[in-house]
Amino acid sequence: MRRRIALASQKGGVGKTTICLNLAVALAESQRRTLLVDLDPQGGIGLSLLKGETEWTGLAELLMGETTLDKAVVQTKLPNLAIMPRGRLDPVDVCEYERALMVPGVIDGVLSQLDQDYPTIIIDTPSGVGMITRAVLDAIDFIVVPSQAQHLALRSVSQILRVIEHVRSTSNPNLELLGILPTMVELRHDSSVNVMTEMWTGFSGIMDTIIPKSDIFPKASEEGLPLGFLGGRTPPEVSRFGMLASEIEARIARIGKDTGDADERPRRELI
Repeated sequence: MRRRIALASQKGGVGKTTICLNLAVALAESQRRTLLVDLDPQGGIGLSLLKGETEWTGLAELLMGETTLDKAVVQTKLPNLAIMPRGRLDPVDVCEYERALMVPGVIDGVLSQLDQDYPTIIIDTPSGVGMITRAVLDAIDFIVVPSQAQHLALRSVSQILRVIEHVRSTSNPNLELLGILPTMVELRHDSSVNVMTEMWTGFSGIMDTIIPKSDIFPKASEEGLPLGFLGGRTPPEVSRFGMLASEIEARIARIGKDTGDADERPRRELI
């Protein structure tokens, strides 16, 4: 089955692009054929990988009819992972880019051509609940909401939840919220602990996996690599994304939209 999974947040600075990149790597390394799609006009995925503004052809050229689908997808050195970058987009043309993505059926049309080759598609969206995010919600199956473990993010998370519920009731009844993902968590600090306590008591669907605040993330950004590709000892934070990938798999299975080989095991005897 297809799995179109977007990460979206009402607030910027929650680590969404970093999570998308490392989650896509974790899924690919677990033998899921995965495509990472950058729908953010800022082109955060390319920038995270030290690619210049004009280095990669991608979605922008595809929308303008200046390239073909196969040329808009970059195969990585990880066999099960490919990337569809934002492409070459002049900042003065962002409004036109957003309008192009808002045309009904455009995002779904692009993704439909990719579903067969990439059963799992991870989509990075711009921050906020603007036009592109709304258009993405109409075209996907699942959404994860990263939320920074700070009071401002907590106070505004209801905004994205309201939009998700509106889309479910009006245009995409199949949209499922997989959960709210706590990010930049610092359990050594009382303020972060207080926010986590409020999240656990005030919202349903908080994910078990948490993404901690760590100096390894800016280091990976500086080198333009996913965490697991850094040289030296494997950072412990890498395991978080393996956990996140497994939790997403489990939540999709619980929703009842996926059954895989792992669910079809025969009964066994231990002794």
